[in-house]
Amino acid sequence: MSDLPPPPPEVEIVIVRAPRLAPLGGEAAFSAVQIGPEALRAEPRLDEALKTAPGVSLFRRTGSGAANPTTQGLSLRAIAPSGAGRALVTLDGAPQNDPFGGWVIWSGLSSEGLDGATVVRGAGAGPYGAGALTGVVALQERATPDGIAAFEVSGGQRDSYRAAVAAGTPGVLATVAASRTDGYHAVRGPRRGAADTRLRLDDASAALRVQGDLGGVQAAARISAFQVNQEAGLRGARSNATGQSASVTLAQPAAQGVGGWRVQGWVRRSDLENSSVAVGAGRAATTPANDQYGTPATGYGLNAALQGVSGAMAWEAGADVRLTDGKVRERFRFMNGEFTRDREAGGKTLVAGAYVEGVVDEGPWLLTGGVRLDRSRAYDAVRREIDTTNGAVVLDQGGPNRADTTPTGRLGVRYAVAEGVYLRGAAYAGFRPPTLNELHRPFRVGNDITEANPALKPETLQGLEAGVAGEAPFRWSAGVFWNRLKDPITNVTVGIGPGTFPTAGFIPAGGVLRQRQNAGEIEALGLEAEAGGEAEPALSWRAAAAYTDAEVDGGAGAPQLTGLRPAQTPKWTVTGGVTVRPAARLTLMADARYESARWEDDLNTRRLSPGLQVDLRAGWSLTDHGELFVAAENLFDAKLEVGETADGTESFAAPRTVRVGFAWRR
Repeated sequence: MSDLPPPPPEVEIVIVRAPRLAPLGGEAAFSAVQIGPEALRAEPRLDEALKTAPGVSLFRRTGSGAANPTTQGLSLRAIAPSGAGRALVTLDGAPQNDPFGGWVIWSGLSSEGLDGATVVRGAGAGPYGAGALTGVVALQERATPDGIAAFEVSGGQRDSYRAAVAAGTPGVLATVAASRTDGYHAVRGPRRGAADTRLRLDDASAALRVQGDLGGVQAAARISAFQVNQEAGLRGARSNATGQSASVTLAQPAAQGVGGWRVQGWVRRSDLENSSVAVGAGRAATTPANDQYGTPATGYGLNAALQGVSGAMAWEAGADVRLTDGKVRERFRFMNGEFTRDREAGGKTLVAGAYVEGVVDEGPWLLTGGVRLDRSRAYDAVRREIDTTNGAVVLDQGGPNRADTTPTGRLGVRYAVAEGVYLRGAAYAGFRPPTLNELHRPFRVGNDITEANPALKPETLQGLEAGVAGEAPFRWSAGVFWNRLKDPITNVTVGIGPGTFPTAGFIPAGGVLRQRQNAGEIEALGLEAEAGGEAEPALSWRAAAAYTDAEVDGGAGAPQLTGLRPAQTPKWTVTGGVTVRPAARLTLMADARYESARWEDDLNTRRLSPGLQVDLRAGWSLTDHGELFVAAENLFDAKLEVGETADGTESFAAPRTVRVGFAWRR
């Protein structure tokens, strides 16, 4: 009897990224843009890097380095940006939107720890669920196949400093980042007064992911935390945002291609302290107006998906549930040197849904379709206001419980008309329930007050789009879309100061009173075009443009808005960039972003001028992994208008900022 061959050596299975299932491939029928890690790391802040895709914007032009946390929500396609955002942001499947307000704390997401982003404009709720109204930004965290190490430190004007580290071994990834700046004055020239201060920032974040194999099941656990301390540009106005999150993901994908299952659970906690002030005549002084001393909120979620292949069709079925619970605690009504009112307002929301999707990819045809059904609830509302001078309850509003059932679906088709040339078309629907912030928390900016509305219902969006794309002689695409946003949650002007109004109280001269309302509908027609390529090994380029013509129909609830353009929506956005390597060690990068004019307010009375920002970066490679660089944001020191008050005072984005740094990546 001959000797048997030795047994094969045991192979250790090392999981190097967050567990995930293979994509079905249906996103090719929708408007999707890939942003690679090089583009993400070219900007010091993630939200600025995402703006290389036209139509991506925060509520205002101000980036997260200066914007108040409550205005950092992300929206796509310039249909109707809002502070809460109308796009869902995920990191390896886990939502990153704040459980109380829906905005995203971008300081908590360091680019050094990311491997890329997929921006899907439109496309409906589909597998993404609630919040993906105008689209989704799906972030992917870095893999660690052979271990990684990345480090960047920089310093710049106005005492600006930033340091970030991402390091890992197979199975572990740790990311730490921190920055600070003395900031700049948003109000400039003769209008600036003693009330105006710098927009200062100190932030820090940390994250740790551990992954491995548990008996053939891929598993990963991730924890993270952040803190962002800001001064808001007015004497006495500041904010402090903190948060923590944790997620656990289990998956057993098919050995090859589509198939398998995935389950993910997550929890996200946040807190926000936020003070606001009233501005005196001539901007000579400020008076405390509101002291939001706590906004504890917690979000919980669970999502699951099952994939398979039936004949020519790949399919996925899944379900998800999200629960939020939060309250705002604040002092207001400042009289005789002290606050005389204390408010507690908040409640709970719950949204649960299930979906099924299918994709057929045969020959020149790719067909995709899916349906989804969600049930959302807003309940246990409370708004209680107390006179702190005598303890009397002056307002006690519970607010109605509300439940809604929202069916959505999407269909898409792509056809290869020739080698590397494709036609596509899609129809879809999405929805976004109101956040706890929109339902329950009033707020103040300067002399303008916006009241909450516990009776808000979910926004819904229907869309159609068609496009063409090709891969030669360079990558290019063009498309047209039509969207109808029904029941948009809008800050509607209901009063002008000076005057006293129910619930809100006194509005000073130069101020306005608004309330969040489901105001009719918004219809938008738009065009999108993108191109990019490599002219030669030492030169790469990209260019993109988006045009959106949006109009409000206020209906019976807000007829004063009919025929107007939604606030904060530019018609044109154009972006472009070029990377040149004139020498083996030298890399030059230039980026530009143009936006046409937009309206600051819902009544289209405060026009914000168009603006063009140009950024430049030059890097010199010291070794294969190390680089010295100098970067200039807003190179030509353009005055980019970001806000205008009722009395005509303008505020602006950051002036030219030059920074020098060192980066090391392996």
